Amino acid sequence: MLVAVRKPPIEFNITGTIPKSLISGLVREYGADNVRVESDDYVNAMEMEWFKNLECEDTPGKNMRFYRKLAGMTQPVLAERLGATKQFVSDMENGRKPISKTTAKKLAKIFDVSVARFI
Repeated sequence: MLVAVRKPPIEFNITGTIPKSLISGLVREYGADNVRVESDDYVNAMEMEWFKNLECEDTPGKNMRFYRKLAGMTQPVLAERLGATKQFVSDMENGRKPISKTTAKKLAKIFDVSVARFI
């Protein structure tokens, strides 16, 4: 981690493991605009184990539920827009019924996303 403070006439850099209390003190003293914190501790989320596990659990039905909830729709409202029943929507979301290509196209149009999210 690197912390740089720039405020005339003071300029200094600190490297290594820096306590948050020290960074907070520098920000209080010199202002957030004058303190820059850089960290090389970033990790690509897609390489992390929890992401790989979630990706394995990703299904068309779960995507359907995600986009439905994101749009603030209930199952009955989505069912009406699809020309289906609430039970059919529930069955697709829970993986009991597959999502047909025709339904996937309708979902893609309703939610303005790629058809691939539902296939």
